Amino acid sequence: MKLQRKNRRALALGALAVSGALALTACGSDNNNGSGAGSGNSSASAASNAGSIKCDNAKGQLLASGSTAQQNAMALWAKNFMQACTGVQLNYKGVGSGAGIQEWLQGSTAFAGSDSPLKPEEIQQSKKNCSGGQGIDLPMVGGPISIIYNLPGVNDLVLDAPTLAKIFNGKITKWDDEAIKKLNPTAKLPSTAIQPFHRTEDSGTTDNFTKYLIAAAKSDWPYSGGKSWQAKGGQSAKGSSGVAAGVKQTAGAIGYDELSYATSGNLQMAQLNTGASAPVKLTTDSASKAIADAKIVGVNGDLALKLNYATKAEGAWPIVLVTSEIVCSKGNKADTLPATKAFLSYIASEDAQSQLASMSYAPLPAEIATKVRAAINSLS
Repeated sequence: MKLQRKNRRALALGALAVSGALALTACGSDNNNGSGAGSGNSSASAASNAGSIKCDNAKGQLLASGSTAQQNAMALWAKNFMQACTGVQLNYKGVGSGAGIQEWLQGSTAFAGSDSPLKPEEIQQSKKNCSGGQGIDLPMVGGPISIIYNLPGVNDLVLDAPTLAKIFNGKITKWDDEAIKKLNPTAKLPSTAIQPFHRTEDSGTTDNFTKYLIAAAKSDWPYSGGKSWQAKGGQSAKGSSGVAAGVKQTAGAIGYDELSYATSGNLQMAQLNTGASAPVKLTTDSASKAIADAKIVGVNGDLALKLNYATKAEGAWPIVLVTSEIVCSKGNKADTLPATKAFLSYIASEDAQSQLASMSYAPLPAEIATKVRAAINSLS
């Protein structure tokens, strides 16, 4: 129980700051990953992984920032890496995908974490910093996006894309609305007001959630989508942890968040009527079924993925994101290149990827992982 309290406290802190081996190794089993599931990876696990980490002359300070969706994984990976490569101080800040990309484009960080692929204009802008190359997406962490809610006494809630779109667009405002009743005929739905939570800052999680609404409920979601929240009303919260905390503290609340935050916060999660024969529950397996259908659409070494958000495949959870690490294909800074390649090689390895499911993430499919490792080896 003590460990769980520590992990919940770490999650509530929001932004992750991993700076130096002392900050991580001194914590022992409290690895600041913010995930109760992830906390099962003890120092013994870290030690077993250390033998598979190749430091390759990595040293100095490695700065990175971006997606909060992958924070929990990054905390554990950073801890393992710095225990093996004691000459490196790794600092990953969870500031959101949009801010992370901007910091990287400005040359402030060695790489960025983003839940959405680089836009064409961002790739063009990256060529200023990537001498002889460009920014590329390296898929790394599969992040199932849950629909979390706070409605005591109502378990196994089922929703669908049109209903979600109307809820987050302010068209459905009470939990006993006829549309929700139709999806949950045996549930005792209260007349409690619905309090939708969305992200304050530019967020890849927002981008992927709204891509799902656009793909599966276009007539009920009249927005173009993107990292910025566009609908009116609702309550905003900073970061994945902020949304989780807001929903947990507010009766009648609903929000979208990564599975790792939902499970560590013991939050209620809705099922989805996708058009399959039965409502789909969110698990790492049901998310992996959707990620396995992703197609690589990037060019010139970019491994950007395109996901099928409107899938009706049996047992497939359609609301997923894949966090990519953004780096230069060529022209990375010489002083951070060895540490960047060593760390990225580690987190793309079978050892590191095998740890993801225990933290409520989905590991990379084997075919994609092989291409990511080859891309990392070619970085210069």
